[in-house]
Amino acid sequence: MSDAILAALRPVIEGLAATFGPSCEVVLHDYRQGDRSVVAVAGQVTGRQVGGALSEIGLAVLAKGDQAENDLNYVTRTPDGRVVKSSTMPLRDEHGHVFGALCVNIDVTALRQAGDILSALAGGVPAELGSTTFADDFGDVVDALVRKEELARGKLASGLSRAERLELIKALDERGVFAVRNAVPRVAERLGMSRSGLYADLAECRKEEA
Repeated sequence: MSDAILAALRPVIEGLAATFGPSCEVVLHDYRQGDRSVVAVAGQVTGRQVGGALSEIGLAVLAKGDQAENDLNYVTRTPDGRVVKSSTMPLRDEHGHVFGALCVNIDVTALRQAGDILSALAGGVPAELGSTTFADDFGDVVDALVRKEELARGKLASGLSRAERLELIKALDERGVFAVRNAVPRVAERLGMSRSGLYADLAECRKEEA
C-alpha cells in the first residue's frame, strides 16, 4: 500500500509545482529509505535531488512517529539567506503508520523583503526566522544540528564532558536523528567517538528518560 501511495503521488507533485510556478518545489519522502528519503522532486527551491536526505523538519516528523500531524505554512531561512514557506504532510499506510511525507516549499524571499520594507516604514521590526538545513547528504544535516548544540553550550563536541555529551545526544534523539536508519555512524563520526560508545550513551539517555 505504501508503494502504491507514493506511485499515485508522483504525478500529483508535478502538477502542484507547475501550478505554483518556479518559486515552488514539492518533495516526496519515503522514510523507509533511511538517510536517503527523497524519492521524487518537482521544481527547484532547496536544491533537493532524488536520493537526498531528509531535513531537520523531516526529523521532527520522525521524532513524533505516528503522532505526527500536518505542519502547515511555517517559515524558515536557508543557510544562504533565502526565506522559504513550507508545509509538511505525513503519509500513512493502511495501518495508520507514518512512512513518508509530502513537502511543499515556496521561496518567498522577495515577498518577505517587500514586507520588511513596509514594516520598517511603518515603524515595525521584522521578525527573526529560525534556520533549517536542506541537503542531499544526511551528514550535512547532522553537522548542522550538532553545530547548533555546540553553539548553545559554547563548546565544541570534542570538549564536552561526559554529562554534557549525554545531554547533546539526548537533544539529537529528541529531534528524531536516531530514528533515521544508519544515523549512528554519521553522528559517531561527527562526535569523534566509536559506534559502540554512541550506542551505549544513547541507551543510557533513553534509560534515564524512561
